[in-house]
Amino acid sequence: MDTKKDWFTSWFDTPYYHILYKHRNDTDAQFFMRNITSFLKLKKNSSIADVPCGKGRHSVYLNSLGYNVSGGDLSTNSIQHAKEFENDSLEFEVWDMRKPIENKYDAIFNLFTSFGYFEDDNDDILILQNFKNGLKKDGVLVVDFLNVEKAKANLIPEEAKTIDGIKFNIKKEIKNGFILKHISFFADNEEHTYTEQVKLLTLEKMHHYFESAGLKVKHVFGNYALQDFNKETSDRLILIAE
Repeated sequence: MDTKKDWFTSWFDTPYYHILYKHRNDTDAQFFMRNITSFLKLKKNSSIADVPCGKGRHSVYLNSLGYNVSGGDLSTNSIQHAKEFENDSLEFEVWDMRKPIENKYDAIFNLFTSFGYFEDDNDDILILQNFKNGLKKDGVLVVDFLNVEKAKANLIPEEAKTIDGIKFNIKKEIKNGFILKHISFFADNEEHTYTEQVKLLTLEKMHHYFESAGLKVKHVFGNYALQDFNKETSDRLILIAE
């Protein structure tokens, strides 16, 4: 597969992506990491892969909790940034989820809706198979996805956000089984347009994917407090599988 044609390869590697999402809530992220590691009873020094890791905010925090963390992301720029935080128990590398995982981990975390990017279901299932093959015996996979049912019901067709002097015009639509987010803005003397796409993966569809990959879903949660999933009201769809 030619990665150069994938929307996420170019968009995630721009500085503008990080400007648009710079206000992501670290408190929420850390709350979730504390809850999930506690729930999973992950012992200190357990090995965790955080893929894709972006600039490493989850990885760095997990490492501070006492875990050996490997962060991977397709974005070279993000990994260059994350590498500033490396230490003996925290490493980062450019990592394509579609490639087989070389090491084995106690847990693999796929966080913040970093799944369901592909037209072909088989590509998404392949990623889950790679995750499964990267787990130690009794290892666990955590996939933190959005609740597409609520996202669909509350879709805001158009909005504008000005961040660091850049006005981002955002249009959302549902088309061909995907939530599309069209982002256009003027910066550095030129017009830019990018489109994010995430597949409308319901809990039922996720179950099918996981089963196809040979993974057994053990728990399903609807938010970072690990409360039960409700398709009408939950913000997230969090699956824990072995």
